Amino acid sequence: MRTSAIHTIQDPAQFKRQLLQWAQQFREVVFLDSNNYHQNYTSYDAVLAVDALTSIQTDYHNAFDELNTYQQTTKDWLFGYLSYDLKNDTEAIQSSNFDGLGFPDLFFFQPKKIFFLKDNQLELRYLNMCDDELDSDFIEINQQPATNNHQPITSNQQPVTIQQRISKESYLEKAGKMLEHIYRGDIYEANFCMEFYAEDAAIDPLEKFEKLNAISEPPFATYLKNNKQYLLSASPERYLKKEGSKVISQPIKGTARRSADEAEDLALKQELLVNDKERSENIMIVDLVRNDLSRTAEKNSVHVDELCAAYSFKQVHHLISTVVSTVNPEYSPVDIIRTTFPMGSMTGAPKISAMQIIENLEETRRGLYSGAVGYFTPDGDFDFNVVIRSILYNQDKNYVSFSVGSAITAQAIPEKEYDECLLKARAMRSVLEG
Repeated sequence: MRTSAIHTIQDPAQFKRQLLQWAQQFREVVFLDSNNYHQNYTSYDAVLAVDALTSIQTDYHNAFDELNTYQQTTKDWLFGYLSYDLKNDTEAIQSSNFDGLGFPDLFFFQPKKIFFLKDNQLELRYLNMCDDELDSDFIEINQQPATNNHQPITSNQQPVTIQQRISKESYLEKAGKMLEHIYRGDIYEANFCMEFYAEDAAIDPLEKFEKLNAISEPPFATYLKNNKQYLLSASPERYLKKEGSKVISQPIKGTARRSADEAEDLALKQELLVNDKERSENIMIVDLVRNDLSRTAEKNSVHVDELCAAYSFKQVHHLISTVVSTVNPEYSPVDIIRTTFPMGSMTGAPKISAMQIIENLEETRRGLYSGAVGYFTPDGDFDFNVVIRSILYNQDKNYVSFSVGSAITAQAIPEKEYDECLLKARAMRSVLEG
């Protein structure tokens, strides 16, 4: 059981900074920030969950069954992540590529303390075992400095030198092989990704998150801490949300750069809307998502609410579609995730063939990149993002990683796909290298 308290916040933007700084004392932290980007289906402006009462951490073997048991047993708020390699739990696929991060494949925890911010209303929901700390915590949070002058988590920070796992020449060669698979009819589309990394890297995760979030201000930003493993995410994409019997997926496919010139920026957005290659990328994934959702949906309930709508973010324009279904009540919340994971926007179509080809051509395990972070409610609703535009950091290993990718279709030109990857990498690279 949980005890609630509600407060009115005078300056929500400042309070979010204070809240996240206060959270650094805890071993487990999930902070979700919409950055006031109000897409359809936004529930909260920001959510913070800290301090595990219970948790689950596992590799991919039987991971969804274990998560299902944990979720059904606790019937409480659960926060955490699903890594891309959970695909190995549902399909006959193995991951033998290099993994410099070493994160668990799945991690969720039942937080003792949760904060929900909507407009200027803050609700705290504490487990009864610690509800005597509701007032003192709120006072302590408001005493945090309004600007980031916290002590760095690590004192031996050095400039980070980013290396590229796949050279341009190798990327072009591998993209060409991907096209050969498409021409042969093995796949229609695949999301091909590459890693950028730094070894012997000591960074301050909170500082880097705040810089990354300020550059992009995306609707699904995430700061996640599991002891000494960190995710700093500026994701613009929702993977999957459940509200009652309604399930919502919002895949992103299709990207165009922004321009400081207003007329040119509008022209770039309009050009994206009518670009055959970008639209075909999106429509192929929409078909895949419709098929995935149908596996747990009531008959004839899957439909497309919005197809290839252009949305503007600080750095890029994207095409986003919204696919919804009504879930058949015989399926559990984890069943809905299991039958749609990994998200089609990060795999390709057909999904299994695309994942097998990806595994052969990419050089690193994706891990948490192109997985999902989010939460379950006590009622079995949930909301998860897609982990893209994200920095991953293992403080024990001093290893920093971020990956980017683009969709290869029959119309793809490898040089342009490579340029799109560099465009997507720019924010993470600038944050890390300064």
